[in-house]
Amino acid sequence: MQTALDAFKGSMQRVRDMHALHQSLTNQLTGAIDLSDMLRAEIVLAVSAFDFFIHELTRLGMLECHGGSRPKSDAFGRFPIPMEAARRLDIPVLDGEIRAKHGFQSFQHPDKVAEAIRLISSIKLWQEVANMLEEEPKQVKEGLALIVDRRNKIAHEADLDPSYPNQRWPIDRGTVEYTFDRLDSLGTAIFEVII
Repeated sequence: MQTALDAFKGSMQRVRDMHALHQSLTNQLTGAIDLSDMLRAEIVLAVSAFDFFIHELTRLGMLECHGGSRPKSDAFGRFPIPMEAARRLDIPVLDGEIRAKHGFQSFQHPDKVAEAIRLISSIKLWQEVANMLEEEPKQVKEGLALIVDRRNKIAHEADLDPSYPNQRWPIDRGTVEYTFDRLDSLGTAIFEVII
């Protein structure tokens, strides 16, 4: 499952590199040129990296459960592919079935992340992550939900503020950097509590 974490860290580094490009362009160009959409794109890419991380972590964990190197959770046994039948399938077939079942799902919102992790672990995810981060579970979940909500405003609503037609919600480098740091810490904590 280390490959899932490595891919997540690599994706986050690419987004941080884009953020550095934003800073470089900001320093070189006049304020008349609006670069704020770069910041919006960075949030979308960061949440996408987190979503992919949860997908990969879940997929690899399920394959480990199937192979017997990880304990099976109750949710694993209820996965839409009857696992007893799947035992007769080889790993590539099972891998394809997991990808097919999860391919259209989004593992971004805290409830969906916990649902995915239950397929590979019986821990109380947000309680364990909160303990690791020395925060309250409600605070951890609400923080992630706010990040995902902002990503959704950008991706699905063109980041337009309905109170002020044709005006986008404000965005700044600090908001984006907080998003990066928060997703990084959540991804690392999730990995640590389930490994």
